[in-house]
Amino acid sequence: MSVTAAPPNTATRPTLQQAALRKLSGVLQLPPPTTDYVVDRGLRVPMRDGVDLVADHYVPQTTQPAGTLLVRGPYGRGFPFAALFGSVYAARGYHVIVQSVRGTYGSGGEFDPMVHEIEDGADTVAWLREQPWFTGTFGTVGLSYLGFTQWALLADPPPEMKAAVITVGPHDVSGPRWGTGSFGLNDFLGWSDLVARQEDPRRLRVLLRQARAQRLVTRASLGLPLGESSRALLGDGAPWFESWLDHPQADDPFWTKLQLRDALERAEIPVLLLTGWQDLFLEQTLEQYGRLRSRGVTAGLTIGPWTHGHMMTKAAPTVIRESLDWLDAHLADAPAQRSAPVRVHLAGSPDGDGWLDFTDWPPPMPERVLYLQPARRLADTVPEASTAAFVYNPADPTPTVGGRLLSPVGGYRDDTALARRADVLTFTGDPLPTDLFVVGSPVLELSHSCTNPNNDLFVRVSQVDAQGRSRNVSDGYRASAPDTGTVRIELDGVAHTFPAGSRIRVLVAGGSHPRFLRNLGTGEPAVSGTGFATARHTLHLGDATRLILPAGD
Repeated sequence: MSVTAAPPNTATRPTLQQAALRKLSGVLQLPPPTTDYVVDRGLRVPMRDGVDLVADHYVPQTTQPAGTLLVRGPYGRGFPFAALFGSVYAARGYHVIVQSVRGTYGSGGEFDPMVHEIEDGADTVAWLREQPWFTGTFGTVGLSYLGFTQWALLADPPPEMKAAVITVGPHDVSGPRWGTGSFGLNDFLGWSDLVARQEDPRRLRVLLRQARAQRLVTRASLGLPLGESSRALLGDGAPWFESWLDHPQADDPFWTKLQLRDALERAEIPVLLLTGWQDLFLEQTLEQYGRLRSRGVTAGLTIGPWTHGHMMTKAAPTVIRESLDWLDAHLADAPAQRSAPVRVHLAGSPDGDGWLDFTDWPPPMPERVLYLQPARRLADTVPEASTAAFVYNPADPTPTVGGRLLSPVGGYRDDTALARRADVLTFTGDPLPTDLFVVGSPVLELSHSCTNPNNDLFVRVSQVDAQGRSRNVSDGYRASAPDTGTVRIELDGVAHTFPAGSRIRVLVAGGSHPRFLRNLGTGEPAVSGTGFATARHTLHLGDATRLILPAGD
């Protein structure tokens, strides 16, 4: 396999690169490469406003290429993106264009997250059509922001686009969407800080800062006013951040270009969606799959035991194998290897394999209803009417422990200490007599009242082992909860086995900080608020306060 150094449009053939690719293929458990390739670097791709974007072209050395792939993202064209999206596919016969989006890594213009991707994607395809090596059709591939750029293309699908592989890719990054009505503070702020500094040539300084990034974000998130505290963290970078805080309404026109729901209605090509049970965009991936399938669009869905950060590490062998299979089937007319539209990992599977195939998601499941009981119990009988209460204090917000975070501290975590906090109500069931399989989205219905109309609700289902240790399974959040009435909260989708002897636990709190923007309780704007007001929450126990599980033995 051959790779260029600078200058553009030249090629070299280092044997070390060949050996590295063979090693990578072995690590990822991929079929062997089929061709050598060269790389033309630094190609200029003109946009309609005169700006040029920079791209690298991975050129397979074959007279019968498998197809063309387009990869657009803001994180550079070097490792690991060069290997996982360039080399892997070029060595198997694909022409691959890896492009840096506007304002990043040499591309002209200013980076304004997500705002220019519809127009710039369309202009890139117009350039692609004119290239003498273009195979006439193309597919797309990529994760996270690289998934958003794919949805941006599908907002007005080019006729040459024939397949897409979207891994943990959102279609809607309007601020409220990140937190089920709440601003996803930890992820928005942490990502902004990371992207603002990623091109700093002082690599050691960048790496040292990344090592303490979560601590810095948590400290900034506790400062007031939040706009000033966040700016102290970001310095001169990420000029967009305060504008995100300034627009809390999902229907604000400010978010128009960051909300691509029309793409779900216009896409007609085969789309493979890959995600993890602990990925921050899980609910969007499930929405994408459901909408495509309801319209009869060919779609595949794979969900593994992964976080967002796992998709290029522990999930990479599965992700790349399934991506290659999908693209080969829909671009190169190869026979598909996929056995079912939906493939999900079952946590705690008793047979040790852990993977299940379904014809659709969610699969039909019976309901198991458990009622929140006095004395902090959880049982399948309706209790006599009573109440349970807690006080949320925004000056000492209930902390985030695990869950669907972009940060490395997310994912499955021991939340025993969280369950013991005074501002958290817990309800724990008896040891299960047999394995209980929960497949789908749990729902928690709460008859609830609060002394403060400015209040939020965070809910969680956890698994408690024989030693009393608790571990998160599924979360839900409701910002601006009504101060009286029944609140219905749909939790994260799961495929989880509660083994015999374990216990199911429900946690209820008034926040989860800094994953979600803390509700100050005063009604002040998030960017400028400086006051605190506590909120006393009361749960009214009875037939209206219950957990509904899509579950069976």
